[in-house]
Amino acid sequence: MTTQTATPPQENPARPPLRILLTILELAGLGVLGAAIFGGLSGLFGAGLGLLFVFGIGIFLLIGLVYALFGLGWFEVARIDALYRAGIAPLRLRSSARTGFAGWLASIGRQSIDGRMWRAVANFALACIGGAVVLRLFWSLVWSAFISFAPFTSEETVIGPFGSTIETGWAPLIGILGVLASAAGIVGIALLHRVLALAIVVPSREAELTEKVRATTAQREGAVRAADLERTRIERDLHDGVQPRLVSVGMTLGLAQQKIDDDPAAAKDLIAEAHTSTKAAITELRQLARGIHASVLDDRGLDAALSALAGRSHIPVSLDVRMDGRCSRDAEAAVYFAIAESLTNAAKHSRASEARVIVRLREGSTLWARVEDNGMGGAQVQPGGGLDGIANRILAAGGTFRLDSPQGGPTSLEVNVPCAS
Repeated sequence: MTTQTATPPQENPARPPLRILLTILELAGLGVLGAAIFGGLSGLFGAGLGLLFVFGIGIFLLIGLVYALFGLGWFEVARIDALYRAGIAPLRLRSSARTGFAGWLASIGRQSIDGRMWRAVANFALACIGGAVVLRLFWSLVWSAFISFAPFTSEETVIGPFGSTIETGWAPLIGILGVLASAAGIVGIALLHRVLALAIVVPSREAELTEKVRATTAQREGAVRAADLERTRIERDLHDGVQPRLVSVGMTLGLAQQKIDDDPAAAKDLIAEAHTSTKAAITELRQLARGIHASVLDDRGLDAALSALAGRSHIPVSLDVRMDGRCSRDAEAAVYFAIAESLTNAAKHSRASEARVIVRLREGSTLWARVEDNGMGGAQVQPGGGLDGIANRILAAGGTFRLDSPQGGPTSLEVNVPCAS
């Protein structure tokens, strides 16, 4: 899931006259382009419905329409935020917890009913209508200013609106009133646009609080689930790995103690065997500790921690990390865990011969990572499995998780985590 927050509207540092002028210019531009944009969207919708049963071509057109509407909504939210400094969170694509092609279709379905996107599109439509009115009022203002100079001509009458005629003597008064009325109408539409835009695009306080509660609840559930899976993993590793090895060391030392008097050579071999097993147990404990917490992550950052992780990997790993700064400890730990678990799965289950890890600190303070391998694919999120642990760990950090693993491969896993998580 994606956590979206919005702050209450703030005043634009630009002076009111400049803000009104910018609003008028933007409305005029939308008045020119609006008809063409909505004409294209209507054509895409009509073609999608018309070709829906022609080899399913219409489905692709309708999916394209959803993306086009999202792009339009994203533009409108960004435009209102830049114009009025409203502190609005950018519009983001809705994601689904499901993976693969079914997850992608589910995301499209969720996006098509996203209320925030439709509010932005509705506001864009209102802005286009307002822009068309602004253009008409602008031409009315020009016409009014023009007829104000009618007495300087030799004409006895001038052409008025709707084909009417106006005596030249009345033209200056009517022209001045027309200029004032047109200018007032243009400014009024600009002010009305601001009120409507902030009311429609900016989430209400109740909606914002509801979204925060929902996001917090989901993060809490993800954190609880991730902690439970981590505890289960540690118990399993201790029970299946370190514990039997230490039991074996104890039994070997017991045999050596019995033979030390009668057969010193055999006892010496048993002690050497126990020593080797002890070192292997220490190695397993260190690896288990790294899975719980990587100290190098705190000391030297995510790049160094991933370099050490790639060096210990059982398959060759191509590492591409580009970060200009550091993120929060929780964000880096979540991404590190996701990459480490993905490489472990690739080495154990996918029969991959190589893997690639890409990490970027994206604009907007988002930590993005992608892990790819050339294995046989078919990976799925199973309750209690490693991928389930990744999904819950990322969810607990307020991020998103996406898995694409068709049969036959390749497998790719992407995570996005806000740096301030």
